[in-house]
Amino acid sequence: MAASDERIFVQAIRRYCAEHGIAVDVRADGWLIAMRRGDERRFAFGYDIGLNSAIAHRLANDKSATSEALALEGVPCVPHHLFLNPKLGVHVAGADWRQRMLALLAQNPQGVVVKPNEGTSGRSVFKVTTTAELDRAAGEVLSMSAGLVISPYVAIEDEVRVVLLDEAPLVVYSKQRGTDWRHNLDAGAKPVLLGDGEVRTACVKLAIDAASAIGIAFASIDVVRVEGEWKVLEINSGVMMEALGKLHPELVQAAYDAALDRVFGGKAH
Repeated sequence: MAASDERIFVQAIRRYCAEHGIAVDVRADGWLIAMRRGDERRFAFGYDIGLNSAIAHRLANDKSATSEALALEGVPCVPHHLFLNPKLGVHVAGADWRQRMLALLAQNPQGVVVKPNEGTSGRSVFKVTTTAELDRAAGEVLSMSAGLVISPYVAIEDEVRVVLLDEAPLVVYSKQRGTDWRHNLDAGAKPVLLGDGEVRTACVKLAIDAASAIGIAFASIDVVRVEGEWKVLEINSGVMMEALGKLHPELVQAAYDAALDRVFGGKAH
C-alpha cells in the first residue's frame, strides 16, 4: 500500500515514530501497528493506541453501556436502549424484545433511531416512525450484529466532537451537516474548528464530565445540542480524525503526537 493511500492515523504514527527513533511495523493494511523502542513494545489497533483501560474501552464501544454509565453520574446524554439479538436465545434476549421495541416507538411519535450497539461511522443507522420500518431496520441490524440500540429521534441543532487527552481538549470541531439528517463525517458532514467562546467551553466541560464518568483517558466525544441543551451522544475510544486531517493535518498530527507521548512515557501537555 502506498503511503499516500494509508489512513491519516497510520501516517501520523509513522511520522511520530520516525521522529522519536521508534521502530514501526505496519500489518494488516494498517489495522495493526507494532511500535518498538528498545525492550518496550506498544501496539495500535484500529484507531486505538492503547491508552485506555480495557473496561473504559469496552464501555465506550458499547452505546448502551455508555448511556447507562453517564446516566448514573448525572451526565446529560441521549438514551440508548439495548436489545440483544434473539438468535442468542430467549434467556439472553428475553421473550418480549419486540414488544419492548414497539413500546419505545409508541413513546416517541417523532420517531426513533435504530443502530448497532457497537460500531462507528453511521453505517446501518435507521430513522423509523412505523412498525414496518422498525421491523425492517431491526432485521437488517441484527443480521450482522449481536445487539442493537434504540434511541429517541431528536432534532440535533448542532453536533460537536471533542478530542480529549487526560481532560485536556486537543481538538474541538463542529460537524456541519450535509444533505443527510445524520452528522456523520462519512455521510458528508464537514468538520469546522470551534474558536474560543461559550459553545466550545460548554462542549469541553460536558466532554470532560463524560470521560470522567467512564474513566477514559484518550477519546473523541460527540456532544449534540437538542432544544438548546447540550447532551452526550457517544464516546469513541478509538480516535478517528481522517476528515479533519485532510483540512488541518498539523493539528491532527499534534493531537496524535500528544497521545503517543503518553504511550511512550512522555508528557501529555
